[in-house]
This record gives sequence, structure tokens and C-alpha cells, in this order.
Amino acid sequence: MVVSIEKAIVARLETHGTKFEVLVDPDGALAIKEEKPIDLREILAIDQVFKDARKGDRVSEELMEQIFGTTDPYKVAEQIIKKGEIQLTSEQRKRMLDEKKKRIIAEISKHAVNPQTGAPHPPHRIEKAIEEAGAHVDPFKKVEEQIPIIIKALRPILPIKLEKATIAVKIPPTYTGKVYGAIKGFGEIKREEWHKDGSWIALVEIPAGMQDEFYTILNNLTKGEVQTKLVKRA
Repeated sequence: MVVSIEKAIVARLETHGTKFEVLVDPDGALAIKEEKPIDLREILAIDQVFKDARKGDRVSEELMEQIFGTTDPYKVAEQIIKKGEIQLTSEQRKRMLDEKKKRIIAEISKHAVNPQTGAPHPPHRIEKAIEEAGAHVDPFKKVEEQIPIIIKALRPILPIKLEKATIAVKIPPTYTGKVYGAIKGFGEIKREEWHKDGSWIALVEIPAGMQDEFYTILNNLTKGEVQTKLVKRA
């Protein structure tokens, strides 16, 4: 096995009146929690399921089949890690919490604006407001699940609103090749058409907080020849 027993942590799930445990690499367990593709064979210290991993008290195949519908230890381990708890060290928990907070701040900065001015909030302002509001960040929950809750906590402190902007774009034929991919990376192309001269016109929906970056990149790629118009914000 890749991970040693000494460096492994316990992942535990209590269900049907029984405790199920596996010994797993901490980073690998976090990756599974975040639904990243990973090979269980690379992160389990031992391919066994236990009632008590530290004592080596193993679970019978009959019980695994009854509870999980399989005797495959890797399939059972995946369920234990996804549905159960992992015993992180304080350093691991802090690192995971910091990474999740950064991702949440980045996403809010992209999608949220000040409704009074229409301008996006920079990440440092959002971070400060999160600290001031005492908004809870859960290291195990997905970013998209937490954003609405955190936005609600920030509103008494920070004027903030989630918005999308729909922008009409016209690209001269010389630049359509390299600009098309850049635009798709920003958001959703709602409508598009090609003109006889090779120019491209589209309606693009992007996070409102990314408008300035959107305009800057398009201007750089087209040497200022792009035409844009804000159609709506909602």
C-alpha cells in the first residue's frame, strides 16, 4: 500500500448500530470528500474494514454485504469516507479550512456585486466581511452549497447581491479564432451568429463580478477592436 499505517487517519461511519472504520491517507480522504477522481487502492493503508481500526477488529463480509450491499472493501471504504467522518489533525483541518475559504471568497468575488454601485467586491473586502460577520465555513461542504448561507450572513455588513450580466459582443473576423475560446471560459453563450464578412456576434451571460476582467481580456485579444454592450444585469 502507498500510505503507511502510521501516517493514516481513521475514517468512521456509524450506521445500523455498528461502527465501520478504514485507515486512509488524509489527503486522499479529503479528495474523496470533494468528489475528486481517485483510486482507493492508492490511499488505503490496508484493504480491510474494521469495527475498531486501532485494535484490528475486522467487520465480517456478511455484515458488509448486509449493510453496504457488497463485500468489496474498496467500495465499502468509499461509502465510509463519503458519508462518515474523517479524523483530521488540527494542521490538516486548518489547511482544508483555509483552502475552502479561499475558494468561497473567489467565487463570491466573481458572482457578487455592490447593488448600490454595480461594482464587484474585491476578495480582501469579502474576506474581512466574513471575519467580521463570523460566517461559518464548513471544510467538508461544497463551495456552491455554502455561498448562499455566507452571502446572507454578509448582508448586514456588506451591500451585496449575486448577479449575472448579459453582454452583446461583436468580434472582427481577424480575432474570432482566439477570442471564442476565451469567451466560453467566462460564461454561457446564449445566442450567436456569424456574419458574411466572418465577424461573430453573440450574447454572453457571465458572473457580474467578472465584467471588468471580461472587457479587459477581450480588448487585449482584439487590440481594442471588440464591440461590447451591456444588455442586462439580473
